[in-house]
Amino acid sequence: MQRSKDQLNKNIQDQVRKILFQVLADAKSDVDVELILQSLMSEAEILSLAKRLAIGVFLDKGQSYEHIHDTLKVSTATVASVASSMNKKGMQMALARVKAEEWADVWSIRISHALEKIMKTK
Repeated sequence: MQRSKDQLNKNIQDQVRKILFQVLADAKSDVDVELILQSLMSEAEILSLAKRLAIGVFLDKGQSYEHIHDTLKVSTATVASVASSMNKKGMQMALARVKAEEWADVWSIRISHALEKIMKTK
């Protein structure tokens, strides 16, 4: 099989992907990740990636393709593509992180309200 002149050698492809993944893994904060991605990707590429994660979250919550299409302004083909990856380990890891963040936010609000009530009774 002949490789086109623009096709990257498999070994080099693996190495540059590994470097990217390591750079992102080594980022110390959300701001660092944001700065790195904004330097490497266009806003449209970042938004596309973010929408794919949002589609996964919506699907996990049982939202319909039509609702996702209308809300996120994505094609149903994109929704179907993400749906086909819902059982992959990476998507499950991402969804678990989103759920943990949502859980923490809910409990933070509940604790704040409880503390407010306690402070008002004193």
